Amino acid sequence: MARVPAPARPLLPRRRIDLRRIATADFPLKLTAVLIALIFWIVSILSAPATEVVKDYGGRVAVERPDSVPAGYVVQGQLGDVSVRLKGTEAALANVIASDLHATLDLPAADIHNSDPQDVPVRVEVATAGVSVESRAPATVTVRIEPITSRDVAVQARFANTPPAGTFAGDPAITPSQVRVSGAASQVARIAALYATVGFGDAVTDLVQSVQPRAVDASGATIDGLTVDPAVVQLTVPVLPTATTRTVPVVPAVRGFVATGYWITRVTSDPSVVTVRGESGTLSAIDQVATAPIDVSGLGADKTFQVALLLPGEGTSLVKAAQATVTVSILPLTGSRSFPVVAVQASGVGSGFVAEFDPPSIGIVVAGPVPALSGITPGQVVATVDATGKGPGTYPVDVVVRTPAGTTAQSVQPTRVTLTIRTR
Repeated sequence: MARVPAPARPLLPRRRIDLRRIATADFPLKLTAVLIALIFWIVSILSAPATEVVKDYGGRVAVERPDSVPAGYVVQGQLGDVSVRLKGTEAALANVIASDLHATLDLPAADIHNSDPQDVPVRVEVATAGVSVESRAPATVTVRIEPITSRDVAVQARFANTPPAGTFAGDPAITPSQVRVSGAASQVARIAALYATVGFGDAVTDLVQSVQPRAVDASGATIDGLTVDPAVVQLTVPVLPTATTRTVPVVPAVRGFVATGYWITRVTSDPSVVTVRGESGTLSAIDQVATAPIDVSGLGADKTFQVALLLPGEGTSLVKAAQATVTVSILPLTGSRSFPVVAVQASGVGSGFVAEFDPPSIGIVVAGPVPALSGITPGQVVATVDATGKGPGTYPVDVVVRTPAGTTAQSVQPTRVTLTIRTR
């Protein structure tokens, strides 16, 4: 049996690694190094700037009407709202609430002297710390910057419903009857009426209310953005029983004769009708209300009279005012006046010549107002022919007639004469 040779012995002895000794050797120093490295890592994390992001704000921001509008001007138009993109850290953006965002017009960038529509930039500010506005859309708003103007407007009563059954509304009284309305020039120009609107209740009592007048345009639409001074008017409306009233015409009682040569063309009354209140039996016999006598003696022009209205019967009364404004319109009568012999005259006859006419006179009929005709003297009706540049000889010429102002030559016979120029 063969012998197995023994393995050869290594020339160098094998070293044994002691892991436990490696781990525990200088342990306090190693632990201190690890702690220092950990501290530096934590400090670097905490001191590093937070990452900023850009996000859209979740809602829209209404554009506020600016407070810094120059005196005497007003901003007109729908301002609307804008969407906003914000920039900041996630934590800061999470703190943004609606009240932190304010959008206004950048009026210093606008032309206040231009009343046409113009695009004005929108400025958005955010009150949250660490957040800024990245962009807004739209960036501009179309508005009009107009001067403020004002005008006095009469207040009119308007009823929202009808009075209780068996009654009717008398003439309303408004105090004050006229107010001053101010606002943008284009808005004030649109005013067609200023209404104080009231509604009747179920009770049969006079209506007395304080009302804010509202301006409307020609289509009846309310005009917003106006200031009314005073803002409130007092409206009183009598509620009257229909069974004891009657509406009849006003008849002006004209007395006397107008000036000679004039005539009355028209007589008008304001009001033209009035409402009379009284017992049913009395009212049935009333068909008009007369005014106090109006004396037109010698009147030669239009004239307006303030006269009282006379009660039509005992136990009656007028629902509204007891006066009327009566206007008497006067015009002159027209006629004609004959001037049968008007000597013909020549103008422009040269020196050393004399003019003769055939026929030497003509007949003229003058038309116009009678007062003007009666004041004409014969010398004011003139018939002339033009002899300028004509020498001795015979010429057929047209006659030119002049009459006083306000009158005309209705008839001229003949219209042409024979002009003979001789040497003196």
